[in-house]
Amino acid sequence: MLTVPEVAAKLGRDPETVRRWIRSGRLRARKVGTQHVVDEDDLRSLFKGDVLPLPPAWKKTSTGETMPNVVHSVRRSRAGR
Repeated sequence: MLTVPEVAAKLGRDPETVRRWIRSGRLRARKVGTQHVVDEDDLRSLFKGDVLPLPPAWKKTSTGETMPNVVHSVRRSRAGR
């Protein structure tokens, strides 16, 4: 069983994002005291094929170049690199 902060750290997401997934029903969790806990099998099932592929038009810029990985760039800048 994983707590919300542990799930967030494992996925590289914000804990509030994980809480939103729980509230919306996208991620199953149980409440133990005041904390939500997530079974690792439920966490694995979250990402089994339910992520939609990017539309082909989103893979290239309007000039035909490959789309830059903006998320990677933001994470690197936040890490001070």
